[in-house]
Amino acid sequence: MKVAVVDIQGKDTGRKVELSSDVFGIEPNTHAVYLDVKSHLANKRQGTHKAKERGEIVGSTRKIKKQKGTGTARAGSIKNPLFRGGGRVFGPRVRDYSQKVNKKVKRLARKSALSIKAKENSIIVVEDFTLDNPKTNQYINILKGLGIENKKSLLVLAEPNNNVYLSSRNLKHSEAITTSELSTYKIVNSKNLVLSESSVADIVSTLNKA
Repeated sequence: MKVAVVDIQGKDTGRKVELSSDVFGIEPNTHAVYLDVKSHLANKRQGTHKAKERGEIVGSTRKIKKQKGTGTARAGSIKNPLFRGGGRVFGPRVRDYSQKVNKKVKRLARKSALSIKAKENSIIVVEDFTLDNPKTNQYINILKGLGIENKKSLLVLAEPNNNVYLSSRNLKHSEAITTSELSTYKIVNSKNLVLSESSVADIVSTLNKA
């Protein structure tokens, strides 16, 4: 599958880049995509929530009333969960929410997500560029040139470019990353995938590793 390479104004450069069928043309495995996205979202959870239970409340353990004959429920101490200031019953505890996904499944998920984007014609290949200064307005003009200023987009670069990153980080619907940061979640969470010309080979070589 060949895709035309455009410049930052959206004009055709006359060159085409080959999108490997092993990465951009496989039969998508939606279950692998689901597993990888679920793992990504789960791993972002802190899991630091905590509520004090009965044994952790500071207070007297004296029995506050006799066991029988009061006409009300028995109560052992003021730390009883039924009382105000008492411990919480089955409250949240600190836990690790992370989920493990095998490397091969992750690789299949990324290939599937890229293949879905390719089938939807949502991949744009732009020639390598750089910005002299970090200016959000310049980055917006690039998105306008590509016709995706009002769509959620993901720009993938082969090498880190601080000016491009700083120019894009203030935009709600656009993000610039390197090929090493590319994940299934980021791919499926964007409407348009913008690949720099040199990043295509990096993506293919990374995902075709044995």
